[in-house]
Amino acid sequence: MNTTHEQVYGPIRDHYADAARTTASGQSACWGPDQSHWGTANYDGLDDLGVLPDAAAWASLGCGNPLAVADLHDGEIVLDLGSGGGIDVLLSAKRVGPTGYAYGLDMTPDMLDLARRNAVEAGATNVEFLDGHMEAIPLADDSVDVVISNCVINLSPDKPAVFAEMRRVLRPGGRLGISDVVTEDRLTDDERRERGSYVGCIAGALALTEYRDGLVAAGFDDVSITFTNQVGDGVHSAIVRATKPANV
Repeated sequence: MNTTHEQVYGPIRDHYADAARTTASGQSACWGPDQSHWGTANYDGLDDLGVLPDAAAWASLGCGNPLAVADLHDGEIVLDLGSGGGIDVLLSAKRVGPTGYAYGLDMTPDMLDLARRNAVEAGATNVEFLDGHMEAIPLADDSVDVVISNCVINLSPDKPAVFAEMRRVLRPGGRLGISDVVTEDRLTDDERRERGSYVGCIAGALALTEYRDGLVAAGFDDVSITFTNQVGDGVHSAIVRATKPANV
């Protein structure tokens, strides 16, 4: 990683390492960019949430529920970018069943340790947690059916690289099911920084048109971005969907 990347990722890594240690100590670490609790409130109504280890739920720091977006099926291979304590990976693994597989990718050693412990406690055998960055995903081309992510892509200092990597690892016809923080087009970069930090998921958030154009430029079809909850002036949780063309 170059200096610019590390200037962004250093504080983020420290922040999420603290969250992992908080969770490991038996406390919830769920918060949103305004310090309100997002976390498991995004999963209300899921019957299988109650069978996960408490630590997986306590470490849920996302802004949505990508599983409600991704519509997973038996036998599919799923990749979760920024998997944290593993809640979305473990829920995905249950949905794709024993013939499917769920990968989690994270750059924070403490979170990876927590997620792996949660997987063992949950008895999940069709999961794997990978150490790495979403700008350089350590998986082969055309190797997954679905990419999910929960309030993480906004943290990347190189979003075109993330978009390109998602397309690379998806099989033809594969799809994105992402929850993220997205701003209205009217906000300037300075206004985003005024509303929150990179670590708080706002300073690095893309505007709606930027996000859509970035996915199209990376080669995705059927791109849709839908605002769900407003988390600040001009700042929203959003559902992001797109597909990799089937004829590539």
